[in-house]
Amino acid sequence: MEAVEVESKGSHGGDVDRRTSRNDRRSPWGCTLILVSTVFHGMPYFGLATNLVNYFKVELHAGSKSAATSVTNWMGTASMLPLAAAFLADSFLGKYWTITLFLGICVAGYGVVAASTLAALQSAAFYAGLYLVALGAGLQPVIVSFGADQFGDDESERAQQSSFFNWFYFFISIGSLVGGTLLVWVQTAHGWRLGYGILALLEVLAVALFVAGTGAYRRHQPPGGSPLTRIVQVVVAAVRKRDVEAPDDAALLYECEGDDGVSAIQGSRRLAHTDQFRFLDKAAVETAGDKGVWPASQWRLCTVTQVEELKCVLRLLPVFACGIIFAAADTQMTTTFILQGDTLDPHLGSFRVPAAMLTIFDTLSVMIWVPLYDRAIVPLARRLTGHSRGFTPLARIGVGFVFLTIAMLLAGALEVARRHVLTLHGTYVGTDGAKYVPMSIFWQVPQFVVVGAAEVFTIVGQMEFYYGQAPDAMRSVCTGLSSVAFALGNYVSSALVVVVVRATARGGSPGWIPDDVNDGHLDYFFWLLAMLSFGNLSAYLFVARWYNYKKTAD
Repeated sequence: MEAVEVESKGSHGGDVDRRTSRNDRRSPWGCTLILVSTVFHGMPYFGLATNLVNYFKVELHAGSKSAATSVTNWMGTASMLPLAAAFLADSFLGKYWTITLFLGICVAGYGVVAASTLAALQSAAFYAGLYLVALGAGLQPVIVSFGADQFGDDESERAQQSSFFNWFYFFISIGSLVGGTLLVWVQTAHGWRLGYGILALLEVLAVALFVAGTGAYRRHQPPGGSPLTRIVQVVVAAVRKRDVEAPDDAALLYECEGDDGVSAIQGSRRLAHTDQFRFLDKAAVETAGDKGVWPASQWRLCTVTQVEELKCVLRLLPVFACGIIFAAADTQMTTTFILQGDTLDPHLGSFRVPAAMLTIFDTLSVMIWVPLYDRAIVPLARRLTGHSRGFTPLARIGVGFVFLTIAMLLAGALEVARRHVLTLHGTYVGTDGAKYVPMSIFWQVPQFVVVGAAEVFTIVGQMEFYYGQAPDAMRSVCTGLSSVAFALGNYVSSALVVVVVRATARGGSPGWIPDDVNDGHLDYFFWLLAMLSFGNLSAYLFVARWYNYKKTAD
């Protein structure tokens, strides 16, 4: 059989894949409704998350530290739960029913949150609703995987699939923009009861829009059973046969029979053998003892496809690790960038611009870069490289790493300039009683804009890469690695701050990041992040050269 390189193809589902029913013919309305429902699913989440710390402080009477801890715990939980939804989608329920179920859980969560503004047991009800939302909101890897499944295998559809990933992130940004501004304003100006009630209604609309597209979706990727079980089976079988020598000829390894390209794993194509991680090939060596048993136990004998599934996952892990460092630097937007902005002149005429509001420039940057990338950069790159997507997903991710390194350098350079102005002119006291350096906060805009560019290249590139390189029956789980990387990146960032504070605040020195950043050296911290980003880029280039793309046996 000929081995064919695959970067991103539509899902295949065995006998289901060979059907000619209307579910195999993609309707453009299907993708449109997926994207629009994503906006209405994202708006309430960002509307809740952005202003959540104030609800804890105002309505639940929590202290600043307790409120911040509660929000951090909730967001950390919400960031890890996408793997649970992805596991259910790939293993048991399928993507369509998983999305429908979890959207319903979200509706229940927002309903309980809204009702808690009226209930006597306000705190208990609010926490219950909050964590129902965290459970239901973890749908991004399943939704993006389901949306990508709507496209076929020919070149034109594969190009449209690549474009889908761009616009999916664009629509997420719309939800973030509206949720983090308009919905937060409603909560602040008109009260939590109306504000949270609107969140529930928007989530109901998201469910209605998604279900409305049922007849237009091409749902032909059946669940393939637990991928975790299959992975463990390969490891156990390889260890059991550790003394068996794997043949040099891969054709002698065990695989299911048939010429239709369908594997023994439901909904998955057969994968071609690769030479990496050769120890695992022992799991597919058919011994004399295996030949006498029918059907063969998967704890003793695995197919080449099952072994290659594990190899695919192992090859993804170095890219995943580089994504954690990217996320640790990216999260500075909501931490050290804000600390820096809090010291700068926030006035625009008579209007005072809060430092946290500048994150809107990251969102606007994304909304500019997505159409620019999709409509201008890709066609130009396609002519130059001959690649149907313009760039390979790995190359695209690497470009984002470069942009993020530049963003850290810009933040460091601004901090040097800010400290220079501070030395020359000192600070002035604003009408709110806070001290500001006489330097406009809008000097921060370039670093936010460059971070937005980095996200368009890397985050969207990661979604496309994980989807394309995942085994067919593990696409939701592998696509969820991007969300997990960002969750872990937040923890790495927090740990890095703790280490820097403890290492630099010694002998009476305030350190790099003291409570009053005017006394510290935030510029040193940004230089450190720039070096880490550059080191991460260097490691990533090595990983990208080492990586072998997934191959199917057709």
